Amino acid sequence: MDVVKDRDVDVGYDEHAVVATPPKREAAGVKAVLVSLQRGLASMGAVRTAAALARVNQRHGFDCPGCAWPEEHGGRKLAEFCENGAKAVAEEATKRVVTADFFARHSIADLQARPEHWLSQQGRLAQPMVLRPGDTHYRPIDWDDAYRLIADELHALDSPDQAVFYTSGRTSNEAAFLYQLMVRSFGTNNLPDCSNMCHESSGAALVDAIGVGKGSVTVEDVTLADLIVIAGQNPGTNHPRMLSVLEKAKANGAKIIAVNPLPEAGLIRFKDPQKLHGMIGHGVPIADEFVQIRLGGDMALFAGLGRLLLEADDRAPGSVVDRDFIAAHCSNFAEYEAHTRAVDLDTVLDATGISREQLHRVADMMAQSQRTVACWAMGLTQHRHAVPMISEITNVLLMRGMIGKPGAGLCPVRGHSNVQGDRTMGIWEKMPETFLSALDARFGIVSPRKHGLDTVDAIRAMRDGRAKVFMGMGGNFASATPDTAVTEAALRRCSLTVQVSTKLNRSHVVHGSTALILPSLGRTDRDLQGGVKQLVSVEDSMSMVHLSRGSLHPPSDQVRSEVAIVCQLARTLLGPDHPVPWERFNNDYDTVRDAIAAVVPGCEDYNTRVRQPDGFQLPHAPRDAREFPTSTGKANFAVNPLQWVPVPDGRLVLQTLRSHDQYNTTIYGLDDRYRGVKGGRRVVFVNPADIAKFGLKAGDRVDLVSEFTDGDGVVQERRAKDFMVVEYCTPVGNAAAYYPETNALVALDHVAAKSNTPVSKAIVVRLEPA
Repeated sequence: MDVVKDRDVDVGYDEHAVVATPPKREAAGVKAVLVSLQRGLASMGAVRTAAALARVNQRHGFDCPGCAWPEEHGGRKLAEFCENGAKAVAEEATKRVVTADFFARHSIADLQARPEHWLSQQGRLAQPMVLRPGDTHYRPIDWDDAYRLIADELHALDSPDQAVFYTSGRTSNEAAFLYQLMVRSFGTNNLPDCSNMCHESSGAALVDAIGVGKGSVTVEDVTLADLIVIAGQNPGTNHPRMLSVLEKAKANGAKIIAVNPLPEAGLIRFKDPQKLHGMIGHGVPIADEFVQIRLGGDMALFAGLGRLLLEADDRAPGSVVDRDFIAAHCSNFAEYEAHTRAVDLDTVLDATGISREQLHRVADMMAQSQRTVACWAMGLTQHRHAVPMISEITNVLLMRGMIGKPGAGLCPVRGHSNVQGDRTMGIWEKMPETFLSALDARFGIVSPRKHGLDTVDAIRAMRDGRAKVFMGMGGNFASATPDTAVTEAALRRCSLTVQVSTKLNRSHVVHGSTALILPSLGRTDRDLQGGVKQLVSVEDSMSMVHLSRGSLHPPSDQVRSEVAIVCQLARTLLGPDHPVPWERFNNDYDTVRDAIAAVVPGCEDYNTRVRQPDGFQLPHAPRDAREFPTSTGKANFAVNPLQWVPVPDGRLVLQTLRSHDQYNTTIYGLDDRYRGVKGGRRVVFVNPADIAKFGLKAGDRVDLVSEFTDGDGVVQERRAKDFMVVEYCTPVGNAAAYYPETNALVALDHVAAKSNTPVSKAIVVRLEPA
């Protein structure tokens, strides 16, 4: 491509210049179009912007590197992307490059002092780099030398279990399958991934309840629903294309209930920039009912709704509770019913902070619905009681027979594109025996059976010296994970850290004794192997598998595809006599898909089916046939003691969240247009009553100090410095601030029961003057 000459990109960064204005009450519209074009032109130029955006999420284009929201079946819109999708493409397809000259100008100490936003804005990584013990700067390294360095370090370990192999959702199905195959051939199941930090709680709850850890709906189901409940999710920022589907559902007569501690612009009003009324009109109101719930109160909400629905069925037997469905398909309903009838509604009101009138109003809406879809995201999954919280949502839908019929079901909305596909392909530290046996039979290897490390346990192992090599296939591990000081110290204890990346990020400057940066192709890049263009595939949030075809010229001829990186490393690590045909996989991705078809359930005839116009949908027994592959052979109602998050005296309960100008740890800019914040990120959103209670005023600078009681009963403190207080409509006692700046406040052991997911939505903090 026509690259921009290697030079530093100046990014203004003055947190004390931040301005807070009233939040917006609408999402998208003309402003979203203008911002999308501005970001594209600034990063890619006019020609490259037009070429890239014309192919985002198109049938013969590439899958957006942003969120995992699926496309509707049938024809695609001319612009099948949102504002944040356009930002994601501009970040990846930028003409800016980072070469050896950049690293010669900037020592590792200099880079460590730079903000995350500055690092990402420097451009695409263009060649492999190494930082050896005692070096002050990264230096170029040949690819073959890099592979040998990794292989030598891995062979020097006392056990394969001393290595950690992390994966982010950006990885394609083909790369993910080969990565886990290489890791298991090496001899370990240490395959943590970003799912461990987001929807692991969803998977744990759903596997117990319905036997499948994925959602049970399609996009078409959402448009057919007459009631959609959206809990702990902000579609306007995190999944903006979902808003057009919600608009269609509204046009079909659906009611929408938004359950969230913060009023979010996208759930108030949506102005579709591809429709006339979205450009010049007032747009479409989305939420019919806004339930402003206290942090952690969702379990109590759905437990209370369960009681009211049972009582509504008492008044009109058979009109609310689907007893035929329960009798045919469910287990443990009698125990659930007895437990739920005893739920104290006063406790529900205390835990949720809502009124009795609203609780009854929501229950009436649910009782009258014939087709209910429940959606949720990390607002639910990152609590200590996340798994039982999601179980309560599932209980309510099972009670009403809302699984396995059109327009109804469970919808965990995955964040990162292909995070769900990675898990399907075997990126999990405890894959079932059926998968491992099929893998072994196909390739003549012996996969380890001992469960590996998830993300939190991997940090603990590196911290304690039990893991010595870290390899990250995409992502930004240092910034995505909790307990920043502990995590960074753990990475620095490693003998080798390897980052396979498209752009510079914090994980490149928090390194082991030796560190490697291996530049990889992105979704937008053309992938040629032996002169032949290759295709990859991904899975969206609703189990649709489809192809992705990059078309742009890569940033340099030194950049490799993730498939090539894995195959070439595997040949070096495992030797020429290893039974897996790494060379053939490297040269022809169709052969990888043939192997996937032989190993992964539901992927039979993969190469043919994935080339259908919209790809193919993986099977889901509860959705497709009302069959439940659980331990009982039925859908299981769960009985859980009621849990919520009380606010200690003189403290707040803080949630971490994204701004509208970021995606996960990638910071696109320093504004949060929807929440009215401009020019900075170190802000804390606090209810005006709490600001007055603590003797503060809007604009004051404070430190956030978290408090966590460890297993020995000792109170630990962590501090995030210098945040500006912003008045905001949060529940009294609750607050919010952006991550990754606040990841430092999340103790490593502050995790959800059963899923081991960091509890980033319920952090007890106090505010101290900065």
